[in-house]
Amino acid sequence: MIRTLAVLLLLTAGAVQAEEDAAQVVAALGLREGAAPVRDLKGWTKPKKIVVLSDGPARTAWFQEAAKGVTIVPVRGPQDAKAAIADADALVGFCQADVIAAGAKLKWVHTQQAGIENCAKIPKIGDGAIVLTNAQRLNGPNIAEHSMGLILALTRGINGAIRNQADGNWNPAASANVMDLEGKTMLIAGLGGIGTDVAKRADAFGMRVIATRNSGRDGPPFVAKVGLSSELPDMIGEADVVVNALPLTAETTGLFNAAMFARMKPTAYFVNIGRGQTVVTADLIKALEAKTIAGAGLDVTDPEPLPKDSALWKFPNVVITPHTAGASELKQERSWIVMRENLRRYVAGDKLYSVVDIKRGY
Repeated sequence: MIRTLAVLLLLTAGAVQAEEDAAQVVAALGLREGAAPVRDLKGWTKPKKIVVLSDGPARTAWFQEAAKGVTIVPVRGPQDAKAAIADADALVGFCQADVIAAGAKLKWVHTQQAGIENCAKIPKIGDGAIVLTNAQRLNGPNIAEHSMGLILALTRGINGAIRNQADGNWNPAASANVMDLEGKTMLIAGLGGIGTDVAKRADAFGMRVIATRNSGRDGPPFVAKVGLSSELPDMIGEADVVVNALPLTAETTGLFNAAMFARMKPTAYFVNIGRGQTVVTADLIKALEAKTIAGAGLDVTDPEPLPKDSALWKFPNVVITPHTAGASELKQERSWIVMRENLRRYVAGDKLYSVVDIKRGY
């Protein structure tokens, strides 16, 4: 009896700690609940079986604790999931077409990716038959830090110093044309979770931050002006640094083209940590060749991987990282916590966090 009570107390303490961890992550990242509890959605019933990405028995037990009365089937990846998905009510961890096609009963899918352009092409996702939640905002802190790294590499001449270092060349002239960030203006295209985290850090550097967003003109106090997405062409000329944090949608594909680069200051830098296909690569190359812009920091490109013969590699005023802004020692734990909390909420029929609006594409 005493031993049973002790086990129950440990389980309760673990559940309380997990909910406290979830509350901290939700608050820190500003995660948003969906509009309606899942119990109110058409076709929802209390799930019996959920396939969940897991990294081991301890993680599986942690998930199971949040889903009492439900069979949690742990998988290491899509191949395992495909074998177990036929009678599952939900899939937590990734969004892959062949797995979802094999899941005849699926009502909810959670992906650890923020971008959902490929997931949205899957028929049952695209037509709204399955509720989709994703990792929006989870990458905000690490991608924002990466963005500032790209910006500083360009504005402090660090990119040139690294090239000289490889040759053992002590050349202070490589950092002759620096640009101080304090007092300068940053424009963020896409004031979502990642954009907001970039804005916060730019503000700490003493920059004036302006931004565009699709949902309205509201913004945090450290953003001086928020315009609508349609106002980007009018606002871009104010900026000394332009950060593209846009998702890939029909409206954003090829948005940064020759006409948009022509509106930038010739002394302004362009940074892309959104999606490669939001930029017309040929137009970016022409803008760099013509010195229409001062330089570029690119974590994403079109295409990817960037071919070895791409002209973008050759520019001394371009810094390229191979889509690594999402790398983080902390992100995966945040992702596990959100997965567990959404799992708990789905089983209870409550509102989920980070519900994707398929029509908007994010």
